[in-house]
Amino acid sequence: MILIGQYDSPYVRRVGIALTLYRLPFEHRPWSVFSDAEQVRAFNPVMKVPVLVLEEGDVIVESHMMLDYLDGLMPEAERLFPLRELERHRALKIASLGMGLADKSVNLFYERRLHETVSDMWADRCERQIRSVAAALEKDCPEAGAHWLGPKLGHADIAVGVAVRFSRDTLPGVLQASEFPRLFAYADALEELDVFREISQVFVAPA
Repeated sequence: MILIGQYDSPYVRRVGIALTLYRLPFEHRPWSVFSDAEQVRAFNPVMKVPVLVLEEGDVIVESHMMLDYLDGLMPEAERLFPLRELERHRALKIASLGMGLADKSVNLFYERRLHETVSDMWADRCERQIRSVAAALEKDCPEAGAHWLGPKLGHADIAVGVAVRFSRDTLPGVLQASEFPRLFAYADALEELDVFREISQVFVAPA
């Protein structure tokens, strides 16, 4: 398989972490949708990452769909989303909140980065949404070193971890450790894991 996209994207990173945890061999092509736009377009006409190119040549272009596909390759006991309720919908909820935090952080970053005149109304709305999601996660966040559901790392943990890292890297000061101490400690502990260290990239803003 081929994973296209840079690891400073939380969407690419969550897939890279899953592939690594599953010990599935893959080639990583760290293409940017800005500097490598035409190369990305050849695999995904939407021109966004991640892109997962399967061994037979088919392509998946949404990170959650990639995780669903990868889970399907694994024995049930090894899958990173629970198979049974109530645990499954709880994990999906937490993962969705994590990706919601990432989505709104992306929105706010590019509003500030790409627009000469920033819409204060839109920026304020995005910042409120980011803080609202962080507050919801803070409320139920496990202790540092623990996992959201059960004894092992899962997709819910990964989604929250990569989203918090991205938000902190791209929007310094929007989220503060003093306001979200459990969430920050939890995310910091994830970043100390070998797989998070391996599948990682310093954020570089597009030119």
